[in-house]
Amino acid sequence: MSYDEVEIEDMEWNEELQAFTYPCPCGDLFQITKEDLRLGEEIARCPSCSLFITVVYNPEDFTDRPDKSKKTPAQPSPVAVA
Repeated sequence: MSYDEVEIEDMEWNEELQAFTYPCPCGDLFQITKEDLRLGEEIARCPSCSLFITVVYNPEDFTDRPDKSKKTPAQPSPVAVA
């Protein structure tokens, strides 16, 4: 049984670990990667003890759909010169 349910918004992104983290009662951090979330994983585990939490998130936020923020720049249109 999961120790707790935690919303992804309540977790912090850890650049060093490349994972979302949440404090564990043992003093370490529960961890889950973006790749885990993309694969549909919802369990964040603590590497120091046997506890784990269920991460509540919208799977659509982590699918491999094209990123709207990485649009290719518009190409200049040809202009007729008279």
